[in-house]
Amino acid sequence: MGFEETIMSIIIHSGNAKGYSFEALSEAKKSNLDKAGELIKKADQELLEAHHVQTKMLQAEASGEKIEVNLLMVHAQDHLMNATLAKDLIAEMVGMIECRV
Repeated sequence: MGFEETIMSIIIHSGNAKGYSFEALSEAKKSNLDKAGELIKKADQELLEAHHVQTKMLQAEASGEKIEVNLLMVHAQDHLMNATLAKDLIAEMVGMIECRV
């Protein structure tokens, strides 16, 4: 996989995670808590995939390979950080909704 495809993989997995997280919140608001939990697990899996890609890049750089830092790379990291934050906050919100039911 080339550099741009690798970076796009982080963006895609992060976007999927964020989407699943917001779907989970929507389901929780409708009291579909089992479905919300499934969606949070899907988001976790997508984030794990994004982190695997990121880790491979970090390992390559640690091994001496030159990793280009460009706007696309920064964009991918931004997506990953925001998706992680969204998932964590939404998981907490789902938990709060569960406590009320």
